[in-house]
Amino acid sequence: MCTLLIIIIVECIHRLDVQGAATQWAVNDIPQGLSVNAAHNLLVTCHVVRKIKEFSSHGDLLRELTLPDDVIKPLHAIQTRNGEFIVCHGMPGDAVHRVCKISADGRDIIKSHGGQRGSDLGEYDGPARLAVDNNEFVFVVDFNNRRVTLLSPTLDYIRQVVSNDDLTLKWRPVTLYMDIRRRRLYVAENECKERVLTAGHVVVFSV
Repeated sequence: MCTLLIIIIVECIHRLDVQGAATQWAVNDIPQGLSVNAAHNLLVTCHVVRKIKEFSSHGDLLRELTLPDDVIKPLHAIQTRNGEFIVCHGMPGDAVHRVCKISADGRDIIKSHGGQRGSDLGEYDGPARLAVDNNEFVFVVDFNNRRVTLLSPTLDYIRQVVSNDDLTLKWRPVTLYMDIRRRRLYVAENECKERVLTAGHVVVFSV
């Protein structure tokens, strides 16, 4: 089994504008996942401290949300149109691997999908990244199970949209992007050798 090993040296965000100019700002915690909300602010998921930090597009810290105690090592968070958050969590060694819908203030779990780490339908082994379409259906990258799961807006299981058979033999999905207008799902998959991601490419699916 391969585990996703990410080494972060600098606790900052790098911003590259369309002209190619680069800037950076400090997060002051280890950033794990990034997303942009409807206000065009950047959401940074910090797994060690169980926080979502919201920054303006110029790097001003707007707020910090501390997630519930049982959301252990959150990897990625996306904010829905009504202000709630979809968060995935579960790393090697964690007993619980799941996707949660969390209240807008970050304090309460409204609904969750998953639980004990596993490979059966309804279980996860490394839910690493999320994408949400314009109807708020949720796509979940399941790193060690080598698949992408589709959930309803209420986090009920619908189906597998990407399976083992759709991916390169022994490679693992790491992240994804949903093109809402074209209804295309872009999945980045990587070869993993001795806990290091050594090669990769992007696979495109119509959904």
